[in-house]
Amino acid sequence: MGTGTKQEAGVKPTSEIKSAVVRFAGDSGDGMQLAGAQFTSTSAVIGNDIATLPDYPAEIRAPVGTVAGVSGFQINFSSESIYTPGDKVNALIAMNPAAFKAHIDDVDVGGIVLVNESEFGKMNLKKAGYPEGYNPLDDEEMNQRFQLFKVPISRLNTEALAESGLGNKDVNRCKNMYALGMVYWLYDRPLDTTINQIDSYFGKKKKMPEVAAANIAALKSGFYFGETAELFPVQYHVAKAAIKPGKYRKITGNEAVAMGLVTAAKLAGKDVCYCSYPITPASNVLHALAGMRNFGVKTFQAEDEIAAVCAAIGASYTGQLGVTGTSGPGLALKSEAIGLAVMTEMPLVVVNVQRGGPATGLPTKTEQSDLLQAMYGRNGECPVVIIAAQSPGDCFDSAIEASRIAMQHRVPVILMTDGYLGNGSEPWPIPDHTKFEKIKVEHATDPETYQPYARDENLVRPWALPGTPGLEHRIGGLEKQHITGNVNYEPDNHQLMVEVRQKKIDRLAKLIPEIEPYGDPEGELLVLGWGGTYGSIYTAVGNARKEGKKVSGLHLRHINPMPTNLGEVLKRFKRVLIPELNLGQLRMLIRGKYLADARGLNKVQGRPFLVEEIEQAIDLMLQGKYGDREYLRPHNGLVRVEDQDYDFTSIDGRSQS
Repeated sequence: MGTGTKQEAGVKPTSEIKSAVVRFAGDSGDGMQLAGAQFTSTSAVIGNDIATLPDYPAEIRAPVGTVAGVSGFQINFSSESIYTPGDKVNALIAMNPAAFKAHIDDVDVGGIVLVNESEFGKMNLKKAGYPEGYNPLDDEEMNQRFQLFKVPISRLNTEALAESGLGNKDVNRCKNMYALGMVYWLYDRPLDTTINQIDSYFGKKKKMPEVAAANIAALKSGFYFGETAELFPVQYHVAKAAIKPGKYRKITGNEAVAMGLVTAAKLAGKDVCYCSYPITPASNVLHALAGMRNFGVKTFQAEDEIAAVCAAIGASYTGQLGVTGTSGPGLALKSEAIGLAVMTEMPLVVVNVQRGGPATGLPTKTEQSDLLQAMYGRNGECPVVIIAAQSPGDCFDSAIEASRIAMQHRVPVILMTDGYLGNGSEPWPIPDHTKFEKIKVEHATDPETYQPYARDENLVRPWALPGTPGLEHRIGGLEKQHITGNVNYEPDNHQLMVEVRQKKIDRLAKLIPEIEPYGDPEGELLVLGWGGTYGSIYTAVGNARKEGKKVSGLHLRHINPMPTNLGEVLKRFKRVLIPELNLGQLRMLIRGKYLADARGLNKVQGRPFLVEEIEQAIDLMLQGKYGDREYLRPHNGLVRVEDQDYDFTSIDGRSQS
């Protein structure tokens, strides 16, 4: 969005814009995640508000040059507050034909498309699936629709590093820095942050200095090409955002979870013991915590998901903060052991970074389809607390809250994030650690008064550390007798213990703050969400309200138990819309618990909601249009009313035979 253009004598004009959405895309070996991360860091350092969306290929070793192997990184950077990585791409950097093909449809009309022309040969075009003899760069429609800039990046990078002393393979690896330099010039970004990080990385890793020098040379060459070539007619500038003063850092959701867990442990005087089996997209939590041993963190990479959760329960049994992390498939495998934590009433935090399913599904894509699994995916009456983070930075606070509840109330807590939150990043104000509230945790010590399953006013049983004299007691998965904790099979005792475990969760609702909508407290439409949909919902509701529409928003962090006043809030609105990245799981819970006629906007495409999709659903809801099936679904950025049986013979006019 432009706000004017300025030009000085002898230099290219600079266009002042409020924000821009840039996407780097190329083969998984082209360094697009690194280029995107560097662009993000630079934008954060100079004061822009940022939101990112990394997009990894699902195939570990997809054939080079194919669409399946394309890796992308999208960043929205702005002089105003933003809450999403953006709907339409303003500038696409495509390093090969496959990247061009995979992402060109997301570029806004009139947007910039910068392509690595060196890679658009016959072989690569064929690998990308283009018909023989066709090159999209020569397509007249493409050239009319976009600002298409063809630059032989690979060749220019090779020429720039001819005297570097590196071999062809290492030289080719620097082309992402050449492309990054061009984009830095295009959007008036300084090089210093990236140069310092390159020097720091190669120095820390004790790499050869010529490798660092080559990457810096490629970066500068790309920048000066943008500056001197008669290619780009204008340079763009995004001013610093007017954000609250303070010390900020760029943070991803997975990094925030790790920091939150360590902070919670220190507030409780405990150590974190994080036990996990590697799984996309949760593995980075393990990676982050493994580097925090100086804070007393212990990490254990188990041989499978079951061993991981059992080890975490064991850590809690010894008096530490036991945590396990996973994604949807791993949560399924952990279900019996989570039931063990429910039966033994031990603290346990389970971090679930959701991804597309079922089965292996879409391992690198985002989804919200594990909610009902978190609620009910265990045998027997097996209640747990469920907390959902709403943004990358909020993962920090959510991890602290999950840990506090787990330790103080002796319950398993499932912390729900997703691939979008876990991998996405935003500026995060570094909190003042002196203002954190201590987490008070007491352990039983008196043999005279100790009873393993005696309870306080919150129905919490005592936490006795093994080895404490006189506090020996039976522990395990068999049903416990009220008070004594002995194994007991009596029908009335089982009824009592099942109800007590449920009531302990229910009573937590009294400790949860009441929830109020943003916008008017009552009206025509309430848009209710949870988890990573927050940014899109908040933005869409805000845009609708600017147009005078009577719409309000509400976002749930606490899913089980829910806030005590939620039912009363729902009754204030004539209609309720629930956008979810699933087929209506929160909608089912809301309808069942509150008998509210909630309608859903449901998307399962491995991508977050576009703001546009929710805006269009809001319009349909206000018009009373939502279909016989009582939900809507996005379709290529537009919302379709579901009012008839789905036609499985054709999708978008393409035969499914």
